Amino acid sequence: MATTRLLISCPDAKGIIAAVAGFIVEHGGNILYADQHTDSLSGAFFMRVEIEGDGFGLTEATFADAWQRVADRFGMTWRVYWGTRLKRMAILVGKEGHCLTDLLWRWSTGELTAEIPFVIGNHDVLAADVSRYGIEFHHEPVAADNRDEQEDRIRRLLRAGEIDLVVLARYMQVLSPGFVADYPAQIINIHHSFLPAFAGARPYHQAHERGVKLIGATSHYVTHELDQGPIIAQQTSAIGHRDTVEDLIRKGRDLERVVLATAVRLHLQDRILVSGNKTVVFE
Repeated sequence: MATTRLLISCPDAKGIIAAVAGFIVEHGGNILYADQHTDSLSGAFFMRVEIEGDGFGLTEATFADAWQRVADRFGMTWRVYWGTRLKRMAILVGKEGHCLTDLLWRWSTGELTAEIPFVIGNHDVLAADVSRYGIEFHHEPVAADNRDEQEDRIRRLLRAGEIDLVVLARYMQVLSPGFVADYPAQIINIHHSFLPAFAGARPYHQAHERGVKLIGATSHYVTHELDQGPIIAQQTSAIGHRDTVEDLIRKGRDLERVVLATAVRLHLQDRILVSGNKTVVFE
C-alpha cells in the first residue's frame, strides 16, 4: 500500500502538531506514523508524517495549494513524497566491491526499495558483479587530463536516467562543486572514521601502528567541503592488541557495508531532514 510522506521543518511554535493533524483529518487522511523533534538550541521544529494513501482527499496536483495556508502560518519548509513511483538510485564505484555488492544484495531482497537503472564505474573490474543482477554497468574511466569530460558524461547519464539519489560506494574520486550543487542532499558517501583520524594512504596500517582501540565508519551527504557533509549514520568496532592490519581492514569493510546501507535505506524512506550541517533522522 502506497503511503504519502510529509516532512516539515520550521521555527518551533505552539499548535504545529495540531494544525498538521487537523489538516490531514480535514482532507480524509489517516495518519499511520508521526514523529517530531524540537532542537532546543536552535528553536527549530522537525516532523515526519506518513499518511495512508487510500481515502486521502488530496493528490500530487492539489496538495500544495491546500497545504500552503498551514505552511505560511508557521513558516515551514516542507516536502512530500507520494509513493506513486520508486526513487531511482545510481551507484558510483571504483575498484572495491564490498559496499556495491552489499547494496545490490539488499536491493535484490527488497530491503532497499528503489530502482537502480545503472551502476557507473571509473574502473571496469566490478562489471560482472553488476551484470549478475541484470543492471547496466557504464565504464567511465578517469585520468588527470579528462576529469571534466568524464564528470560531464556521468552527469548526462544521471539526468537521462532521472536519478533521485547518487550513492558513492567507495568511488574514490572528488566530485566538483558544480556536480554536488546539482544534487543537494542527494549524494551519499561512505568513509572510515578512525579515532584518532588518519588521512592519506594506508589508513588501516597507520591505525595499526598507533594501536587504536576503536575504528568506525561514517556515511554522510556530500557537500563541496570534502567529507564534511551532514552525517547520516555511524558505527564503531572495538580493536584489540591481537588484531592485525588484515583484521582492521576486514572490520572496517564490515562497518562500511552496514553504515552505507543504513544511510541509503533512511534516505529512500524519507527519514532524514537536513538542518544546516546536521541531520534529524527519524529512525
